[in-house]
Amino acid sequence: MFNKLFIFLLLSILPVAYSLAQVSVVTISGIVKNKAGKSAIPYANVIVKNEKDSAFVAGTVTNEEGRFSVENIKPGNYFLAVSFTGFEAKGQPLFIGSLSEFLDIPAIELVEQSTVLESVIITAKTNDISSRLDKKIYSVADNISQSGGSVLQSMQNLPGITVQDGKVQLRGNDKVTILIDGKQTALTGFGSQTGLDNIPASAIDKIEIINNPSSKYDANGNAGIINIIMKKNKQNGFNGKIGFTTGLGSLWVRKENLPAIRPQYTFTPKINPSLSLNYRKDKVNIFLQADDLYTKTLNKNQFVTRVYDDGTIINSQLKRNRNTNFLTTKAGVDWNIDQQNTLTVSGMYGSEKIIDRGDQPFFNQDITHRLRLWQFLEDELKTTVMATAAYQHKFKEAGHLLNAGFNYTFHRENEKYFYDNYLPSSKGTDAFKLISDEQVYDFNIDYTRPLKYGRVETGIKLRDRRIPTNMNFIPGENSVLDTDAGGWATYKELIPALYGNYVFENEKWETELGLRLEYVKIRYDVNPGHSTYKSDGYNYTQPFPNLRLAYKLNDSNKLSVFYNRRVDRPNEVDIRIFPKYDDAEIIKVGNPALRPQFTNSVELGYKYNWRNGYLFSAFYHRFADGTITRISSIVPGSTPVYAIFQNAGKSYNTGIEITWNQKVSGSYSFNINGNIYRNQINAFTVKNLYPQPNTFSAEKQTAISGNLKLNNVFRFAKSWDAQLTAVYLAPDIIPQGKILSRFSIDAGLKKAVQKGKGEIFLNATDLLNTMVIRRQVQGMGFSYTSNDYYETQVVRLGYSYKL
Repeated sequence: MFNKLFIFLLLSILPVAYSLAQVSVVTISGIVKNKAGKSAIPYANVIVKNEKDSAFVAGTVTNEEGRFSVENIKPGNYFLAVSFTGFEAKGQPLFIGSLSEFLDIPAIELVEQSTVLESVIITAKTNDISSRLDKKIYSVADNISQSGGSVLQSMQNLPGITVQDGKVQLRGNDKVTILIDGKQTALTGFGSQTGLDNIPASAIDKIEIINNPSSKYDANGNAGIINIIMKKNKQNGFNGKIGFTTGLGSLWVRKENLPAIRPQYTFTPKINPSLSLNYRKDKVNIFLQADDLYTKTLNKNQFVTRVYDDGTIINSQLKRNRNTNFLTTKAGVDWNIDQQNTLTVSGMYGSEKIIDRGDQPFFNQDITHRLRLWQFLEDELKTTVMATAAYQHKFKEAGHLLNAGFNYTFHRENEKYFYDNYLPSSKGTDAFKLISDEQVYDFNIDYTRPLKYGRVETGIKLRDRRIPTNMNFIPGENSVLDTDAGGWATYKELIPALYGNYVFENEKWETELGLRLEYVKIRYDVNPGHSTYKSDGYNYTQPFPNLRLAYKLNDSNKLSVFYNRRVDRPNEVDIRIFPKYDDAEIIKVGNPALRPQFTNSVELGYKYNWRNGYLFSAFYHRFADGTITRISSIVPGSTPVYAIFQNAGKSYNTGIEITWNQKVSGSYSFNINGNIYRNQINAFTVKNLYPQPNTFSAEKQTAISGNLKLNNVFRFAKSWDAQLTAVYLAPDIIPQGKILSRFSIDAGLKKAVQKGKGEIFLNATDLLNTMVIRRQVQGMGFSYTSNDYYETQVVRLGYSYKL
């Protein structure tokens, strides 16, 4: 492993525009009063001076109510001077931290006598790189090597993120909550993440990674939060951007098919047109963002050797050719009612069409005799409609805000599946049709009050979520599923929550203390005639505290300690009672008895800044109870493998993350991110009910794993930029087995044209075609090894133009 890491370090270094979260400029506000009568003093002079040389930084005069506001002040130490004719001038120290965008200065009282006060000066300098160490921000536009693809593809090169089985992981953990513009949506999942591979990256402005969320965020997602910020322009007048990207994948056959099945997809097309428009005049801002992503993909090409306990060996291949079309449209209007009140109304529409055509032949050990052939057609249409209304009231003090919002989501899954099972002497077809209509109502009120050295945040949120699902199942000849696999079920979720968060900052210390209190009521009603499962549910009231304490050793060094308690509730699909083929011999089914997983996490972070770079390191430890995992087992007397979610007891995740960012010169910079962690799942025993009661036991499982990403960026003359990315993923544990190491290199080239209004790019992913997913699994009654030669190499060419 270490030899590979050493070679990898020498191979490449690349970049993604990366910055730890920070507040770069701050707005200060306050009020000036007459000390004698406490009346406001209008038109008083307010000046901010630099502490070192008393140079003028910014200034203003108070309004008729004696209030003032000064914007765009960088974090640091200053001197605030206030004066008015007939009153003594007054000066006071002014420390501006990097945790809050707004600071409210306590009332400044002037005395009605003419005396000159000596200036009081405090020492410090603005630290442009200081941050809270709990958030990382990435610009999607700067990720040249993944431009033109999906959000999921864009994320896989980002420091601290890995992608496995279509899901993003933070520090080796896929319990990640995905937000769009700060809200959970059906596009990306209200519980477990979904759909990221079908959202065009062209619709996205930035991606925020929050490893240690505050109490302001929902408590689910123990690994952290990824907030996807969509594009939205607010410039005056009419402006916008149009773009078009095309590409090809699966440029050659990486491994030939087993005999007598349909061809693999090759030279798969990718097409992504995008449009962003904005018109702002006076009090109204109208915006529109539309993207369409059409792709053909060799989604899976997995070769499996399965060995059963009786010595039987079966070789198979699962090939899935996928056609996808994903359309997203977001439009809305911002109405600035007056200087203190704003109303935003917006809507989003998403349509995701997926058609999978696949083959799965099964052969004997030496591939001389075909035992069976399984072919399938999966036709899915997912439709999402969202409506949002957001109101903001600005109090007279800058940053003193009251926000109220309402969000409605409708999400329909319309799925049809057809599975043809060819045996030596017969053929059977299993057919399914599933309709699921999800409706979610979210209401929230958030209040923020800036203080002299921080801020106070509080709020409430209410969610009502319902998902009725109907499944019609028509079994074919020799079907392995029970005849009553269909039916209906309804998922109901009610979550009221209350939170409070306090932030304090002075020259040396930073503190953030929060508490979120959630009541959760889940009910899952099942068709009374179901042969295995009955209606079930649970409820709880739980506190979810968070703490961050930071100490600034000096201008270049900061040390932080974090604590979080979070929860991962089973998503509706995790408890859905309807069996579904994962492949011909693996059947996925939900578990209504599944319960939440609660996780406590602690982290120690350190950051060292210098002029052209920084070093960030974090030691973290998570311990979870009721760990949710999927287990696979064979029921005695049955052929299929049943994969069912269960609560496996206690698990642990401990690791170290290090990031080194360096600007070497005006034309070259690099970013290196390494993550080493240890995962452990304690021994457990559970009882499966489907398709018939059986007991499953597993020994304690541990593994040391990690990943290394080397990124560098080159900026050449005549507006040329280039990137090269290399990613190494070490072996890691998966349920009942492990996934072996993976490696890939991506590259991209970008040039500004048409006087900066246009831009062209060319990129290629997995240049060496080395990304192969290799697994080893030990189930109950069987074991298998697999190699998945799915599509990873894609070449894209794109153009965009600013209107």
